[in-house]
Amino acid sequence: MNVLEKLFGEQKPLIAMCHLLGLPGRPTHNAAAGVQGIAEALAPDVEALQSAGVDGLLFCNEHDIPYSTSVGVEAAAAMAAVIGRLSPLIKVPFGVDLLWDARSSIAVARATGASFVREVFTGVYESDMGLFAPDLGEIAGYRHAIGADDVAIFANITPESSRSVSDRPVADRARGAVYMRVDALLISGPAAGAELDVSDLKAAKAAVGDFPVLANTGVRRENVAEMFSIADGAIVGTSMKVDGSTWNPVDPERANELVALVKAARSGGTR
Repeated sequence: MNVLEKLFGEQKPLIAMCHLLGLPGRPTHNAAAGVQGIAEALAPDVEALQSAGVDGLLFCNEHDIPYSTSVGVEAAAAMAAVIGRLSPLIKVPFGVDLLWDARSSIAVARATGASFVREVFTGVYESDMGLFAPDLGEIAGYRHAIGADDVAIFANITPESSRSVSDRPVADRARGAVYMRVDALLISGPAAGAELDVSDLKAAKAAVGDFPVLANTGVRRENVAEMFSIADGAIVGTSMKVDGSTWNPVDPERANELVALVKAARSGGTR
């Protein structure tokens, strides 16, 4: 049993994004509405996605533009508080992603009972947030020190809004991340909601065999069958939002349709 089956009870899970509104400390935060306002805005998304039948949820501070390579304690505390307030509604396994801060993501995951974190854990990148180089050795040691060894590491090896400063091909980066003992690999496009390069997905999957590789951005109704014929699952946000916009609430009809298409793709059928 691989990590995906263990966490989600499904060999090719569909994990849905839950985008929090701006957190404290960021220019997009609505101080008048506060943390309770963030929770109230997100609750309908959580319920719509679970009603549609997704296999998991991923809580992320997508609205915290402009992003930074680290977040303040106020953002981590607020995300944990929001998830705590929504916990009575959460019925499926969930993960945490505090962009682009792996350490803080793990801390919030430990505090809230999350099953996994999504972040960039290996490599060196030139990005819209500047140069960043995560230290997986330090991060893994921190995870162990706070008792979070059961929090799975989903490692994005082609992160959005950035490029690797090395000439190492995706296949080598995939093998390297597996060697460094991450739990799953993610392949992304250039931005949230942007379709990934299928050749990257194929290269990573060919390099690591049965090790889990998920499509991280750009999965939508038109390409579900292709993506699920290669990937071991997907993390999806934008295509299940109103008008297909990352910044809008979840559209229940779009969510229901995508879940149905994923189920058909997993069974080898069409719809």
